[in-house]
Amino acid sequence: MSDKTILIIGTYDTKNDELDYMAERVQAMGGGVLSMDISVLGDPSKPTDFSKHHVAEAGGSSIQAAIDSGDENSAMQIMAKGGSLLARKLFDEGRFDGCVILGGTMGTDVALDICQALPLGVPKYVVSTVAFSPLIPAERLSADIQMILWAGGLYGLNSVCKASLSQAAGAVLGAARAVEVDTGSRPLVGMTSLGSSCLMYMKKLKPALEERGFEVAIFHATGMGGMAYESVAAEGGFACVMDFALPELGNLLAGSVVNGGESRMLQAGRAGIPQIVAPGCLDLIDFAGWQDIPEQYQDRPFHAHNRLIKSSGLNAEERRETAREIAKRLKKSSTPAHVILPNQGIEEWDRPGGEAYDPEAFAAFCDEMREVMTSPLTFSEVECHINDQGFVDKALEIFDAWVADGTIKQQTS
Repeated sequence: MSDKTILIIGTYDTKNDELDYMAERVQAMGGGVLSMDISVLGDPSKPTDFSKHHVAEAGGSSIQAAIDSGDENSAMQIMAKGGSLLARKLFDEGRFDGCVILGGTMGTDVALDICQALPLGVPKYVVSTVAFSPLIPAERLSADIQMILWAGGLYGLNSVCKASLSQAAGAVLGAARAVEVDTGSRPLVGMTSLGSSCLMYMKKLKPALEERGFEVAIFHATGMGGMAYESVAAEGGFACVMDFALPELGNLLAGSVVNGGESRMLQAGRAGIPQIVAPGCLDLIDFAGWQDIPEQYQDRPFHAHNRLIKSSGLNAEERRETAREIAKRLKKSSTPAHVILPNQGIEEWDRPGGEAYDPEAFAAFCDEMREVMTSPLTFSEVECHINDQGFVDKALEIFDAWVADGTIKQQTS
């Protein structure tokens, strides 16, 4: 009897030996194995648990359709769709506890879709020839994906690639054994923030919400954190959200790579999760530390946070645009959304004398917020800075009222 089962996925027509090697390593450590073939043209040396025909048919297509599609990209997208749907179905049925997927660029392309189809907390490992490569955009990465470079393994087994393959096999089985499954004992509040040198409300809100019987998960709004937050929201994982750090939205509009994806500020509303929102740190555009600051931003207020991230200020019209975009996205929500505007500042560096202090641009932003935050949104303006106690008090006032009237559910489903 094995304690945990690992789903092993790959193109068995070209990587049979490597996939079988990982299966052997998992089994040698006491794990169980299910195999899924996502190849199109060839066949494995022995039948897999889920054949390429199963995969294609799970996506409403067929292997013949993949062959007839005319090119390998179209064919593999058929397998990506089927593989994603089949993997999610198998997980929901309790058939496996973690997965590991092997691939070059083709297999990795499929692997990224499959990993995004699986919930947060399911161990998901990708062994890839392009792991950590700039070929992989951040929005393709699932919230808790793990990757390892498949060095020296493009064609056939050898001592170099076995190091990667065996590590992946051990890692995914170990993760499946170690992961703490969410029991849903307390309803979860999702909160966005940045480090406490910039935004500080979470220091007071987290204990206050925990005293009320809620669990709090705080997501770092630097791109990947926002994507993780949105993925949990899409699964209906929150009782309420406090989306108080929105730089990823401004970054998205400005074309910065430090963004939370196109679905930022949309998934909670789609999932019917009530939202309390504030525009924390929406006065800055973030750049990767290795980037040169574009010329149009070089005369703006500037803050070098560390060697990984640096920021320039948004001008008045750019801030007005962010306000309009917040309203546009929140008005798509199927449940209540309450926007709080702290009219004395939205991050620590915009206080008088700070590096990002720009009162004219901030005034333009506040004016636009007052103009666009209309029904069905609820809008409150507070005479304080976002890092002041008055902001925390207002957020808790809204939260408590929603708990009292049943908007926020105190019991998990």
